[in-house]
Amino acid sequence: MTATSFGQFGEKLKVHTHNLSQWSHDHVFDQDKARPGERRTLIIVVVTAVFMVVEIVAGLYYGSMALLADGLHMASHAAALGLSVAAYVFARRHAHNPHFSFGTGKVNSLAAFASAILLFGFAALMAVESVERLFNPVAISFDQAILVAVIGLLVNGASAWLLASTPHHHHGHEHHHHDHGHDHHHHHDHGEGSATELQKDHNLRAAYLHVLADALTSFLAILALLAGKYVGATWLDPVMGIVGAVLVARWSWGLLGMSAKVLCDWQADDDVVDRLSNALLVEPSDRIADLHVWTIGQGQYAAEATIVTDYDSSPSHYKALIPSDLGIVHTTIEVHRCSEVQQAA
Repeated sequence: MTATSFGQFGEKLKVHTHNLSQWSHDHVFDQDKARPGERRTLIIVVVTAVFMVVEIVAGLYYGSMALLADGLHMASHAAALGLSVAAYVFARRHAHNPHFSFGTGKVNSLAAFASAILLFGFAALMAVESVERLFNPVAISFDQAILVAVIGLLVNGASAWLLASTPHHHHGHEHHHHDHGHDHHHHHDHGEGSATELQKDHNLRAAYLHVLADALTSFLAILALLAGKYVGATWLDPVMGIVGAVLVARWSWGLLGMSAKVLCDWQADDDVVDRLSNALLVEPSDRIADLHVWTIGQGQYAAEATIVTDYDSSPSHYKALIPSDLGIVHTTIEVHRCSEVQQAA
């Protein structure tokens, strides 16, 4: 097809677009709405940034390396949390962009993937610095360091609680029925499912793990510093650093795996796939020849199914069987009559 003929085809398509309005639909899936975790993540970013500036300024003014080091550490987490907020904003503003085939739901998982890498890097730096201090101990100003650790624990503990207590937010959704004639059918249902907001929103989980890592670091530091001050066990300080690094690395690895599965269109959990399969197979002769279910957003799935049946059932018949609480917002269903039945007819 030449450039001219392709352009003519496009013009004809524009002319007849209005005739397809009853079958067409958008792919926004409520991704243009603010997520429950967005505002709270922004609050945490502001709190972290303010405390970071206070620690850096105080460290420079009082000549305290402990304060300065912790302030720079907070700066790295402030940057990661800022990435989470940027992902929320980007996903909302570009939700109506047609170039995103299934909406912008995966943007949050992409940000979570990047945050997981940053978190893993933070764990590696913790481990390296702790090992170095284990073999080359430095003098510790216990009182000042304990004060900084306690303040850090309070700030990050409150931040983690704020993110973890993000309310479960449920939107009422209109069901759209778009029959594509022969084989394809689209079904929209934005059920939130039974998972918590923190489990479904990988971006929110990334922010939560960052502040939780800070809180864990402060808690372990307090234990080590108290032991060093009153028992003389200064070696506990780097050992606790290594323990914290291992735990943070495990958290980041889990987040990395969860977000990567979404980005790579990993098949949905077995319970979702099984419930969908059982819902579609209502007739004894019905068989599913092909089935794919994958995540396209926070608690939202897309599904493609090929069904072979002895009956003259339409795609809309099977679409109506899909449970509304599965969170399947986009379906494409192909229906084929068994060849033996067609020949007999």
